[in-house]
Amino acid sequence: MPNTSAPSKDAPLLVHSWPRAILHIDCDAFFASCEQALHPEYRGKPVVTGKERGIVAAASYEAKARGVTRGVPLWEVKKLCPDAIILPSDYETYSLFSKRMFTIIRRFTPLVEEYSIDEAFVEITGLRRLYHASYPTIALQIKQATEQELGITVSVGLSLSKVLAKIGSKHKKPAGFTPIPGREIHHFLAELTVDKIWGIGPNTAAYCATLGIRTALDLAQKPINYIKNHFTKPHIELWHELNGQAVFAIETQEKSTYATIGKTKTFTPPSNNPDYVFAQLLKNLENACIKARRHGLAARGLILYLRTQDFSGGGVEARLTRPSAFPHDMSALTRELFSKIYRSGASYRATGVVLTGLASAATRQQSLFEPPLRVAKLERIYTAIDQLAAKWGKHCVHLVGSSAAHKTPQHVLDRGDIPARKQARIKGETTRKHLALPMLMHTLR
Repeated sequence: MPNTSAPSKDAPLLVHSWPRAILHIDCDAFFASCEQALHPEYRGKPVVTGKERGIVAAASYEAKARGVTRGVPLWEVKKLCPDAIILPSDYETYSLFSKRMFTIIRRFTPLVEEYSIDEAFVEITGLRRLYHASYPTIALQIKQATEQELGITVSVGLSLSKVLAKIGSKHKKPAGFTPIPGREIHHFLAELTVDKIWGIGPNTAAYCATLGIRTALDLAQKPINYIKNHFTKPHIELWHELNGQAVFAIETQEKSTYATIGKTKTFTPPSNNPDYVFAQLLKNLENACIKARRHGLAARGLILYLRTQDFSGGGVEARLTRPSAFPHDMSALTRELFSKIYRSGASYRATGVVLTGLASAATRQQSLFEPPLRVAKLERIYTAIDQLAAKWGKHCVHLVGSSAAHKTPQHVLDRGDIPARKQARIKGETTRKHLALPMLMHTLR
């Protein structure tokens, strides 16, 4: 590490190296790593997932070394890396790996935040006496257990706050472990440009540049009054985190509140049939509403967008007459908005819906011009639909307008390959009900 000067007197003074101990665990190339764990013959080879979408969803480090990155079209992958193994995304299996990972981590501590499918924040403060080990040793034990039991690698950062722990996990990838004790924070911040700080976007990074702030250390060493005068509350909290003061709590509860809920689907081949494209859009709406109802939420607004084969397209936003999580309430508005953005003759490859202005469905107010009886009937109808879905599978009851999207495969031709786990069934399984068990290829053949 470079010989960087210690933080200025304006920054918090850290007397102890570990007043808190927080981990950030980040799986390396998660989707591709799951495929390599299940298929030993793929290890050491360039693996790419996302065949069904036509773009890279994840790439192994062997593929990344050849220039393959997320979001790259597959035709470009074949030029960059002709020997790449291109697979359809097996989200069911990736989800099982994810659940197993969180189970392993919770064997060490219950204070685990499931930040994403392949990331976790973990509080291990106070566990040294229980495990008779230092915090770095405990962190390595969690890392080793995860890697040995899942057959994938993870990168781990250990520090005093969530922001610093995330900086640590990104420092050495893949399979890295980086502890950042209080007395060494300034070394790591000196090497990190502002735009690489978790929580700082391009606009804030550009603003920092105008203030002469180019590194994370530049930001952390500014006096608190300077930060308060030039930045907003989220960045003030970020300043505390960079200085080793944990502000962001470990959220151990399952997420149940959302500002928005979005659902997007890509389909192949692209279509210029307005009825089919609209059916895909309605299916997105149904999926978004299912999630909203599951969390007891209702939307005040709606955003729709379409994407063409050349990745262009358009979107439109509207406000609902009353908060709702029922597709029946929004289908007429969806048709009206669709007619505004659909271009006749264009070939569309994706549709998307975003529910906005989400609030508790229990506190929603009815429109003055809408009969209360109608709302009560819709609530009973969708309660029954959700009960049927729990028994017979999602979309067993759906809007007539979305039938075309439900009756046809989402992808056909070479993108219609089905992940191996979905092709084979253990005795007693159905297309809707599977055992929580990924299967090796030789057991499927």
